[in-house]
Amino acid sequence: MLQRLRRRVSGTMVAMWLIGLAILAVVVVGTIRTLASGAYSGAEWLDLSIYGIAQGSIYALIALGYTLVYGILRMINFAHSEVFMSGPFIAYFAATAVDDAGLLEDQNWVFGLLIVMLVAMVVSTTVAVLLERIAYRPLRRAPRLVPLITAIGASFFLQYTFLGLFGSGIRGYPEIEALKGRMMIPGTSIPILRTQLLVIVAAMLMLAILYIFVQRTKVGKAMQAVSEDKDAAALMGIDVDRIIVVTFVVGGALAGAAGIFYVLLFHQVHFFMGFFPGLKAFTAAVLGGIGNVTGAMLGGLFLGIAESLFPNLVLDGLGIPAPYQLKDALAFVLLVLILIFRPSGILGERLAVKKA
Repeated sequence: MLQRLRRRVSGTMVAMWLIGLAILAVVVVGTIRTLASGAYSGAEWLDLSIYGIAQGSIYALIALGYTLVYGILRMINFAHSEVFMSGPFIAYFAATAVDDAGLLEDQNWVFGLLIVMLVAMVVSTTVAVLLERIAYRPLRRAPRLVPLITAIGASFFLQYTFLGLFGSGIRGYPEIEALKGRMMIPGTSIPILRTQLLVIVAAMLMLAILYIFVQRTKVGKAMQAVSEDKDAAALMGIDVDRIIVVTFVVGGALAGAAGIFYVLLFHQVHFFMGFFPGLKAFTAAVLGGIGNVTGAMLGGLFLGIAESLFPNLVLDGLGIPAPYQLKDALAFVLLVLILIFRPSGILGERLAVKKA
C-alpha cells in the first residue's frame, strides 16, 4: 500500500500542493488583517463588487469565444483578442458619426447605441470568419502546434494592421449623457453606475441566450456533436464546416458586443486594447474548464470579482502600497492556486473520454 501511495504521489505534486497552501495562507492572512483594520466601508466593498461583476461579464463574453472554438477544434484561438479589439475600434468611426447626427442624445441614445453595437458585432464576426477560412481551415488536419502558432501570428498581423492603418493613438468614444451618473438598482437601495447596470443586464441576457442556443436548439446540439467527434458527426449528416463557421460567428459576435460594453466602461480604444482583456478572458475560460460554456461564464464572473476585490482585500492587509496596481498579477496567482487544487477548472474540461 505504501509503494502504491508513493507511485501516485510524486515530488512534483507535493511541491505544487505546498506552493498552493502557501499562497492560500497568504490570502487568508491578508484578508483577515484587512477586514480587522476596517479600512473599507461596506459601501466601498459593494462598489468594488458591482464593478467586478460588470468587468467579469465582459470577460465571460470574450471567454466564450475561446471555449467554443476549443470545444470544436481543440485549439486555442489566440487571435480572439484582436477579434474583440477590431469591433469597437471600427465602430468608433460609426459612434462618431452617430454622435454628430445627434443619435446619442436624449431619447435617441438607445437607437444610436444599437447601431454602434451592430457595427462592432458585424466587424468582429467578419474578422473571426475570415480567420477561420484563411488561417485555420487549411490547417485543420495539421498537428495541434501548427494552428496554435498560426493563431499567434494572426494576432500579431491584426494588431499591426490596425497600428499601420489607424496609428498608435488612443481614441476617445463619445459619452452618452443619459448613461452618466448613478441610479438605484430597481427594487433596492443599492446605488450603481448607469453604465455598469446596462453592461451587467445586457451581458447576462446574452449569456442566457447563448446557453439556450447551445443547449436547446438544433444547431447547438450539432455543435455539441461536432465537439465530441467531428468524423462521427459528419457520418450522421452534420455539415461540420458549417458548424465550425457558426461557432466562429457566435464567438465573434459576442466579442464585438463585449467590446462595446468595454468602451462603455472605459471610453477609449487603441490597437493594443485586446491584449489584456483577451488574456484575462483566456484565464477565465481555463478557470471555468476550457471547452465548457457554463464554466467560461462562471470563470469570467469569478475573475472579474476577484480582480476587483482581492487586491484591496488581500494585499492591503499585507501592507503593500498601491495594491490595485498588482491586480493583474493577483488574477494569475488565483489561476495558479485554483489549477493546483483543481487542474481541470471549476466545472472541469468538457472532453470525450478518449480525448481527455
